[in-house]
Amino acid sequence: MSDVVSSAGEPVVITVRKNGSFGVVGNVRLVDHEGNEIPRINDKPTIALCRCGHSARKPFCDGAHKAAGFIDPPDAAESTGAHAPA
Repeated sequence: MSDVVSSAGEPVVITVRKNGSFGVVGNVRLVDHEGNEIPRINDKPTIALCRCGHSARKPFCDGAHKAAGFIDPPDAAESTGAHAPA
């Protein structure tokens, strides 16, 4: 499997944050279902994307998952007894 690489040559990394947002690091363009670019709300190198559905700034995270009590589903490895690849 090949890495997704940003235009700067660095890999784009998406982190599933425990009980929180998706953290996206890298030079990415965020577009809606019609292909329209969604402008970033700041110029930070990391984008936090909502995963709980409660953010008032969707698709961006505003921290609403904390008040909503969002909790991750069990990890696949935990629920099946399997181990994640190293």
